[in-house]
Amino acid sequence: METSKNIGIFLFWKLVKLASLLLAICLISFILVKNSPIDPIQAYVGADMLKVGPEQRERIMEYWGLNEPVTTQFFNWLSALLAGDLGTSMIFRRPVSEIISERFLNSFFLMAVAWVFSGLIGFILGIVAAMKKGTWVDRFIKWYCYTLASTPAFWMGLILLMIFAVWLDLFPIGLGVPAGVLSEDVTIGDRIIHLILPAMTLSIIGVANVALHTRQKLIDVLASDYVLFARARGEKGFLLFWRHGLRNIAIPAITLQFAAFSEMFGGAVLAEQVFSYPGLGQATVEAGLRGDVPLLLGLVIFSALFVFTGNLIADLIYRLLDPRIREGKGI
Repeated sequence: METSKNIGIFLFWKLVKLASLLLAICLISFILVKNSPIDPIQAYVGADMLKVGPEQRERIMEYWGLNEPVTTQFFNWLSALLAGDLGTSMIFRRPVSEIISERFLNSFFLMAVAWVFSGLIGFILGIVAAMKKGTWVDRFIKWYCYTLASTPAFWMGLILLMIFAVWLDLFPIGLGVPAGVLSEDVTIGDRIIHLILPAMTLSIIGVANVALHTRQKLIDVLASDYVLFARARGEKGFLLFWRHGLRNIAIPAITLQFAAFSEMFGGAVLAEQVFSYPGLGQATVEAGLRGDVPLLLGLVIFSALFVFTGNLIADLIYRLLDPRIREGKGI
């Protein structure tokens, strides 16, 4: 009963923080876009900008509400948002909600595959490094993880693109589906093949944190009194790890992986640009470069909710599994 009450209070304050966070993000993003040198009218018209006269320009501005004061534009957009309307994209000429739902499916599969594989690979590498502490295997894994932690996602994507797509010709250079093929003719195999390189990029980059955290956690567990007692009884190797190490390092690793949603999303933005993958990241870059305020703000809200969800799951796992927090300390 007390635990449910504490979790309820915890969730309430999290929702308050989320509301204030979204408001601040929307306001800052709106101000930044409005003060950027990008002309939204030119982004809307495109190559025919030279054919647009002053009167037509005024009509376009009036249609999109761009002739109103910035504060009025923001509150008009905010009131529409509260009514469930994210607006219409200026560059895609479609409702923002449709674009986000369509692009999110592509990004979701990309991030889900990368999230699972980076977690598994990082977890295994951390276990191997801890079990082989002080050996060349441990030093190599640590060097590998520290190198990956300082490697930009776009650089890794370019390297994989050159090796596997250009030199070896094993995978397509980019896009989410084969070029020139009708959507109804695209198979699941085609989508998987185009997904491999972007997912590989995010997976390779994402293993460092989990691997290093798992390594240190397992080293602490192996140095504990109950493990020393188990060693004295003759337990060793994989059996010792399975009985006394796995349960103590699995949950922290999973929790850390959920907390890495923001890094995964940020890496996906860069990877999608490198591979021209039609996901949320590519749409975000296009909206920012072309001054599409409705789409950009919609994507900002959605990405903030996505990252917040991952962090919330991580916090809930900590609260449910850590007795000190479960007793109500430090909400």
